[in-house]
Amino acid sequence: MTSELETNRRASSDTQQDWLERGKAVFMNTYASYPIVFKKGKGTYIEDVNGKKYLDFVSGIAVNSLGHCDEGYVEAITEQLNLFSHCSNLYLNTPAIKLAEALIRNGSFDRAFFCNSGTEAIEAALKLSRKYAKQTKGEQCTTILTMSNSFHGRTYGALSATAQTKYHQGFHPLVPDFQTVTFNDIQSVQSIDPKTVAALIIEPIQGEGGIHVVDANFLKQVRDYCTEQNIVLIFDEIQCGVGRTGKFFAHQNFDIEPDLIALAKGLGGGFPIGALLAKDKFASAFQPGDHGSTFGGNALACAAALFCVNTIENSEFLGSVERTSKQLRDALKKMQDSGNGIIAIRGLGLMVGIELEFLAKPIIQSCIANGMLILGAGDKVLRLLPPLTVQPAEVDEAVTILTKVLAEQKSNLENG
Repeated sequence: MTSELETNRRASSDTQQDWLERGKAVFMNTYASYPIVFKKGKGTYIEDVNGKKYLDFVSGIAVNSLGHCDEGYVEAITEQLNLFSHCSNLYLNTPAIKLAEALIRNGSFDRAFFCNSGTEAIEAALKLSRKYAKQTKGEQCTTILTMSNSFHGRTYGALSATAQTKYHQGFHPLVPDFQTVTFNDIQSVQSIDPKTVAALIIEPIQGEGGIHVVDANFLKQVRDYCTEQNIVLIFDEIQCGVGRTGKFFAHQNFDIEPDLIALAKGLGGGFPIGALLAKDKFASAFQPGDHGSTFGGNALACAAALFCVNTIENSEFLGSVERTSKQLRDALKKMQDSGNGIIAIRGLGLMVGIELEFLAKPIIQSCIANGMLILGAGDKVLRLLPPLTVQPAEVDEAVTILTKVLAEQKSNLENG
């Protein structure tokens, strides 16, 4: 048992090093976390236990779509918490119904299934598409086509759909009947016998894979081929959906509709929730007992997500995302033209990848030291995912920090 002295020591512990030691003592070693412990945030800023503030251009990896502690968001969650938080899917609840209606009105889908995360949304999509394919094309139709360099999650089905071997190490055997084809290569897709193919899953923007945007012509070819061969087309918009690109759904930038779409991250604005949306033709393959989630669609998560959707779907809000995105990209282009180590700028909206001449990790660490949080997306790619509510002055601040850090790194490398 913990001694009274130890209990008192922990209660009074408030330095970052104390918290880091406590965390190291109790957490599994699954994350290569930076030595920072956060305690509060507001808007685009987050503060650690030592009181240092950071400009947050990670936003929980595209999760905190409305920033930290948005007043309306907090009010919506508090209001629902004062009513009830959970009632089980043996019954319906009003926030879940309203959220499903809101998502459906923003796209071309008919039905929704709620879960707790992106990887759970992918698992639901895989199960639904295989069940549909067996019903319509036969028991032999089990293959799922997945794109090279893709990332779809950490559970076994989602991991098997992820075509990056570094995530597979130590976890074989994986789930069978996943076949990797080449991103943006329709001949690679068509090389697999369509009689065996149940579904094709694709990210309109590959996030963990380096912020690569799908080629519009390829996406149309995939859509036409899947329709022709009765292959379920699944879009993984877990990171790029729900306003991140300046459209409510990322695929709306291409005027191409999937059959199923997996959502999470920014959908809940910080509250864990995932969703699978489907057209009736495919959704009807599921019958009671085929799939489920104890916490999926609980009232509290749906109230949080409903506030996010109602806010983000507004045309003025999406217009502001497009404006701040343009501001950021224009500034990054000027940085690139000045010759400070930027090779390419990729992405859509406020999902930005910056390919560098040199390794990204020292840049990320230096940005942290200068009060800004950013991500990597591969060895030489920086990833910027600010809240969708980021302000023009905050974009300027981020550019100033990044310009300084890149210039210092390039100078250091040139001077040995």
